[in-house]
Amino acid sequence: MTAKENFKANFLARPNPHSKIKKIFAIVSGKGGVGKSLVTSLTAIELRRKGYKVGIMDADITGPSIPQIFNLHGPLYSGDEGIIPAETRTGIEVVSANLIVEDPTAPIIWRSPIITGLIKQFYSDVYWGDLDYLLIDLPPGTGDVPLTVFQSIPLDGIVIVTTPQDLVSLIVEKARNMAEQMEIPVVGIVENMSYVVCSHCGEKTYLFSRKNSYIKDYKPIARLPLNGDIAEMCDEGRLEEGVFDYLEELITELEK
Repeated sequence: MTAKENFKANFLARPNPHSKIKKIFAIVSGKGGVGKSLVTSLTAIELRRKGYKVGIMDADITGPSIPQIFNLHGPLYSGDEGIIPAETRTGIEVVSANLIVEDPTAPIIWRSPIITGLIKQFYSDVYWGDLDYLLIDLPPGTGDVPLTVFQSIPLDGIVIVTTPQDLVSLIVEKARNMAEQMEIPVVGIVENMSYVVCSHCGEKTYLFSRKNSYIKDYKPIARLPLNGDIAEMCDEGRLEEGVFDYLEELITELEK
């Protein structure tokens, strides 16, 4: 092991001895409100439909969305092997801060060391069992939580979520540069709110910039529409009932 590899190894969190996770991917963005939790959820649903065993680590501690999307409620329980994840209707395992607090509407007012410590616990102390994929839904930005995940968890790559606007792309590029500096592969970019489909004629209307001002040489591997039905399903915890084919190319890349 080289000095550089040894340095990186010192930051890695201890894996749960009773869990075996084949691939780990983080869903990231430099900016909030672009749809990271939606992309995480849709990706997990599509992987599960293909027969894979899938887990979601909701690492957005102060703004968790995953339990709402899947209509999950706490509390989580512990067994001899560790903390037992919640399970969605189709069998996706989920761990989130909103599943360990008594009141899911109460603000989580914790300092950074506590938050980053919880992230490591979600990896080390949770009994994930045998997973083909663990998806990590990160908070926006390049702060303590993304840094902790990048340094402490052995990622196979990241998926970047953006919207088709120059301002957003500029900020999201910071996340891409952070991954490059830490030698973490970028699987692809998902462009959310890319277009609206007319319910009468099926024509696509692009609401934002179409200047292809994407992150340097990267173009989106998938595009998601601005869709009221998807938003309603997320609000009502019914996203697993929907059938979508927006992420086929992304799923193919994750399977490689």
